Amino acid sequence: MPKLVDHEERRAHIVDALLRAAARDGLHAVTMRSVAVEADVSVRLVQYYFDTKERLLLATLERLAVRMGERVRDRVRAAGASTAPRDIVEAVLLEAVPTDEESRTFHLVYTEYAVLSVTDPALGGGSFLAGPAEMEDLLIAQLAAAQRAGDADPGLDARQEAVILLAVSAGLGLSVLLGQRAAGDAAAVLRYHLARIFTGGVKSGAATVR
Repeated sequence: MPKLVDHEERRAHIVDALLRAAARDGLHAVTMRSVAVEADVSVRLVQYYFDTKERLLLATLERLAVRMGERVRDRVRAAGASTAPRDIVEAVLLEAVPTDEESRTFHLVYTEYAVLSVTDPALGGGSFLAGPAEMEDLLIAQLAAAQRAGDADPGLDARQEAVILLAVSAGLGLSVLLGQRAAGDAAAVLRYHLARIFTGGVKSGAATVR
């Protein structure tokens, strides 16, 4: 009896191969053939699942967005039983700091997508724009919840502060990718800024990244 093909598994295998190739050689160097070599499959098979390079790139971007959401949820759960707004905000922001091989690959490839999307309209919509917008909405909601609970400065503008926090975390993440500072130092800067927003001061172990 012939073995049944798991098409989703094959698609995921090809997408993961693109991520590895892009992290090693740069997204600009990725081709359908190089992805096929990395995945140890034929070019024809890659084209069967993704008929154009753009479709393959978009599928990979969607995978990155899903995985980032999973990592944020994992980080929130790792914080313990408390799901206070500050813990959730911190978890979201710290996910912008590359702390392991997977997150380094994510941020490196995602940054390259951002650059490519400036000149390639096909990469400028969908998940690429939805992800940051969802993060911004989440931060706004958590900041507002903290204000209602008396755990954050009541005078701050939650929407403006969310934009600032995301910009700061993205910049710090890039500085870690470039080797300008260590991940622990970037996390300490984020926690320092959060201590100015939330009551309770700077958390202990500020340089620890989970």
